[in-house]
Amino acid sequence: MSETIPLPAARPLDRRDARTLLLSALGGALEFYDFVVFVFLTQQLGVLFFPHGTASWLAQIKVYGIFAAGYLARPLGGIVMAHFGDRSGRKRMFTLSVFLMALPTLAIGLLPTYAQVGMLAPLLLLLLRIVQGIAVGGEVPGAWVFVAEHVPAERVGFACGSLTAGLTAGILIGSLLAAWLNARLAPAQLLEWGWRVPFLLGGVFGFAAVWLRRWLSETPVFAEMRERQQLSRELPLRVVLAGHRRGVVVSMLVTWMLTAAIVVLILMLPTLAPKGFGIPPKLAFLGNALAACALTAGCMVYGWLADRCGALWTLLAGSLLLIAGTWALFADLASGGAHFLPLYALAGLLVGVTGVVPVVMVQVFPPPVRFSGLSFSYNVAYAVFGAGTAAMIGWLAVHAGRMAPAYYVVITALVSVAVSLWMMRYQKREPGAHG
Repeated sequence: MSETIPLPAARPLDRRDARTLLLSALGGALEFYDFVVFVFLTQQLGVLFFPHGTASWLAQIKVYGIFAAGYLARPLGGIVMAHFGDRSGRKRMFTLSVFLMALPTLAIGLLPTYAQVGMLAPLLLLLLRIVQGIAVGGEVPGAWVFVAEHVPAERVGFACGSLTAGLTAGILIGSLLAAWLNARLAPAQLLEWGWRVPFLLGGVFGFAAVWLRRWLSETPVFAEMRERQQLSRELPLRVVLAGHRRGVVVSMLVTWMLTAAIVVLILMLPTLAPKGFGIPPKLAFLGNALAACALTAGCMVYGWLADRCGALWTLLAGSLLLIAGTWALFADLASGGAHFLPLYALAGLLVGVTGVVPVVMVQVFPPPVRFSGLSFSYNVAYAVFGAGTAAMIGWLAVHAGRMAPAYYVVITALVSVAVSLWMMRYQKREPGAHG
């Protein structure tokens, strides 16, 4: 499928671009904060939303199950919102997604507990978590498409990188707020009312993001397609699956690397390091904060490099560096963790290669079906690989011991290297081809 609608023409970034990137990154940070703060309060939610006397491990598993429901709902939200994003406009869905996140987040903060309404409490929590998943399924791909179609063609890497940095900042904000509440409040206070604070704040900030997004305009690419009557006349997802399967495969494989790097090195390692390598928990979480900060910067650095060196070359080099950084970190942990903090921070910086992933995905789908193609590929892959990461690491651990998480990240990074080389060869053979 050959399209005549390009990304915006070459020009320097202007104040309108800066405002678009700032508001998009801010909204993404608040939305991702709303989505992940749930996991930082797992212990409290397990006590409050299940019968008194439930074993702590069982309550925790149930809460993680509710948390996972949000991931499983992402493809549904992504597919539906992307359909209307390709047919009716990017901005409408971009605003709707943050509203759909703010509303259930605020509602979770107001929920009655099991002691007050019985089994209705966990059922309501599950329902609201599903709505959150639907919202984030449309937000992340929609945000990448929105900023990529707003900025000049030679700044798409920086735009996607800065937005991904905003999403990462949301994870960091949730982590820091949860740590602050645990440090300042007694366990009884946290169970009585403190657990509600992050959700109530997230809801309020989310509605503020909805208001701020009123000032954003429709993307120039979509506006031009609508003016030329070049919007997809067929079901966008059907067009994607029929004519852009290569783009779907590429997007899913690089998303696998993204999920492995984020889930293993940023979300799981603070728990893995104390259990598997004897690192003190406080040191592990300090390292995690440093890694998250470095990741936020790394996304922008890699996005900037993608604009100057090309997305595929940057993805190739970044994946190789991720392999080296991951191996150095786990080798140090296996030797006692003498250099844990600087190596964890370095690993976080190198995980910033995930900021290049959306650039690759934006480029492999043509504008009329870009939102649907990117959203379907990313959300389905994230649901499958994100949900399967813990199980895969557990299987590897049986055969490879405590270095299993490193092996898993290395395997996915090698897949990313292979995808980069494959796409370079394909583009040389068919310049300008999509999907």
